[in-house]
Amino acid sequence: MVTKPLVSCIEVAHTYGRGGTAVVAVHGTTCQVMRSSRVAVTGPSGSGKSTLLHLMAGLLSVTAGALSWPGLGGHPSLHPGRVGIIFQGPSLLPALDVLENVAFPLLVVGTKDADAVRRARSALFQVGIGELAAALPHELSGGQAQRVAVARVLAIRPALILADEPTGQLDHRAGQLVVDVLLLAADELGAALVVATHDPLIARRLAQRWTMRDGRLLTTAGTAAPATVPGAPG
Repeated sequence: MVTKPLVSCIEVAHTYGRGGTAVVAVHGTTCQVMRSSRVAVTGPSGSGKSTLLHLMAGLLSVTAGALSWPGLGGHPSLHPGRVGIIFQGPSLLPALDVLENVAFPLLVVGTKDADAVRRARSALFQVGIGELAAALPHELSGGQAQRVAVARVLAIRPALILADEPTGQLDHRAGQLVVDVLLLAADELGAALVVATHDPLIARRLAQRWTMRDGRLLTTAGTAAPATVPGAPG
């Protein structure tokens, strides 16, 4: 049986702007993400890492090449919940408590209230912060907030997890805990994981490492360190 890639990029490019102000953020990129993939996308700021992840998520359209989602059955917008995205900056709704933040995406796609709350609470315990369910976002540390973001993804049970610099605003310890949680969540869900990062220590945690330079993608292989059980405060 041939396994279809979750994401397939063939000579993909994306340009911001037009004319003399146009900036090519990604060009000539060919790659695949399989269900078993654990990929770190590395490179300096402005190298195209975030743009590539946003293309894979279906948040941006290609300006050249072919981008498809064979293993997802089509564009992510047609299959809500199949792709989970974690951003670098704050992404929690400030007026909602932690449990409500995690449950919110489930409610948006029509999950019954009781089921959404149950799955959200379970996801919070899975990432080691179940006791923070009633906390508001402003009461959390940066590491805790990112673990809530991971729980939100875990609750929707995606096939593909995309994390864009998820540790970029955290100290080393909190960042390592977030990566632990991401790896364990991907393993539990049987999901692919792609993490954009500038941190070589984080990159070494994933089995595959792709390097971007000036919008162009190079692929390399590596050996990842194992994840640990999340439990320490973040």
